[in-house]
Amino acid sequence: MANVSIRDVARHAGVSVGTVSNVLNRPDAVSEDSVTRVQTAIEELGYVRNEAARKLRAGVSATVGFVVLDGQNPFFYDVVRGAEDEASRHGIAILYGSTGEDVNRERTYLDLFEEQQVRGLLIAPYGDVNRRLERLRERGIRAVLVDRFSGENKFSSVSVDNVAGGRMAVDHLVATGRRRIAFVGGPFAMRQVTDRLAGARVAAEGADVPVELEVVATEAMSVAEGVTAGERILRRPREDRPDALFAVNDLVALGLLQSLVGGRRVMVPEEVAIIGFDDISFAAAAAVPLSSMRQPSATIGMTALRVLLEEAGDPTLIPRQTVFQPELVVRRSTDPQPGRKG
Repeated sequence: MANVSIRDVARHAGVSVGTVSNVLNRPDAVSEDSVTRVQTAIEELGYVRNEAARKLRAGVSATVGFVVLDGQNPFFYDVVRGAEDEASRHGIAILYGSTGEDVNRERTYLDLFEEQQVRGLLIAPYGDVNRRLERLRERGIRAVLVDRFSGENKFSSVSVDNVAGGRMAVDHLVATGRRRIAFVGGPFAMRQVTDRLAGARVAAEGADVPVELEVVATEAMSVAEGVTAGERILRRPREDRPDALFAVNDLVALGLLQSLVGGRRVMVPEEVAIIGFDDISFAAAAAVPLSSMRQPSATIGMTALRVLLEEAGDPTLIPRQTVFQPELVVRRSTDPQPGRKG
């Protein structure tokens, strides 16, 4: 029987709709005979409980929205996976959307999740979404920023210390003897990018030896943009090229590696060292294993979901900022050059 309702079950079992509801929600309040009759009717009719509808009627959605910057980036895949693992423990589903660093797509997903009346929203924002998130909060939908520190403390956030990560990356390059370093990344409207660059500048300015730090801007944090940036660097005279590249993330770093090493035009790390950020799974498997600043991606997702559920359950909670420390992972791409003193 298609579209079996709770009334159909009650009629088939010869009990009231209220009795069926009690069997489903409070079986201890119903006689064993009634429980047996209702369960038999459910099996014979093939009744499937609409859990989502039940929770919506109770004012509690069974879904959480998650908006990420780039669904093709393995880092965000791992973050979403961590959130999903935690959500499954609470019987919650994740509705997921990738903006592709596009403010219009970001706006579309926010509209969709508001219409769906999700329990809460996790978002790795691209544009300025504060006013929109405030409107959602007024409607009872809490939001937690992911991979973005909330300096204004208007919303809870779960992120890594990107400034510290940038500083550690350049400190490492300097320690291996590099003196002409290029930060490769963009767009600079993104807080993650500016924070990592800020940390790089702190390290360069605080080094015990003279260090040059230049910026090679990219339009996105993608492999293709890394390849393009690498080609621009290769067009320079060899003596004018940097001897180290700090890429804003591993995708850009892998693109740089692809363009520089292709055709054996540049030796990595002998001529140019490369370090990325995130430590995605492909970093260790690259043609030249890539050094990177590791983020605890799955833990970030899991923690963000926990914070969101706590705030959804208690709207009086004050926003809090959870910041994890990055970890330097050293591989072949930043080995010191033979014979060069650090």
